[in-house]
Amino acid sequence: MRWIFDIENPVMHYVVKIFDCMCLSVLWLLFSLPIITAGASTTALYVTIYRYIRKEEGHLWRTFWGAFRENLKRSTLVWLIVLAVAALLAVDVLVFRTMALNGQLLGKLYWLILVLCCVAVTWAAYLFAYAARFRGTARDVLRVSLALMIAHPLRALTVFVPVAAGILLGVMAPGLLTILPAGVCLVVSLVTESVFALHLPKEENT
Repeated sequence: MRWIFDIENPVMHYVVKIFDCMCLSVLWLLFSLPIITAGASTTALYVTIYRYIRKEEGHLWRTFWGAFRENLKRSTLVWLIVLAVAALLAVDVLVFRTMALNGQLLGKLYWLILVLCCVAVTWAAYLFAYAARFRGTARDVLRVSLALMIAHPLRALTVFVPVAAGILLGVMAPGLLTILPAGVCLVVSLVTESVFALHLPKEENT
């Protein structure tokens, strides 16, 4: 039975990966608590998923903390823009839903606003994935990530589904937040990295 606890055993290897993902999810939650730092925390989560979990390079804490500090300013600026868009869409949802319930003609735009919300969620995932992997200004992050998302609508859908599912599960079962952030990020990275490989030269990587 000793082989079960052997670190080289494939089963044990995946158990360790799951534990690492749980640690990463907790780190993401802790560093996102001030809200204003959630963008940098998400960028650091992606960097650690890509380098430590997928490529098995470095150390979990050092990778996360280093990425958090390095991307704090740029990712915070991007995050503030994301929050502004989210707030605007939230107000629109409430306004047009009220119109729809009252039978007003403009209320039909409610469904369009919901579609825009889905697009915004997907764009946010691309934003932080790009910020985690490539250098550039906040404007570059906004511009290039949007272009990549639009260029691959089917891949964008496969990014939206796990993110939306993660949000829904997190709301329904908050206890899953100890694994969901890293799990969702891992799935998203599989898609975004395939998109990056098609368009962006490796030498741009951070």
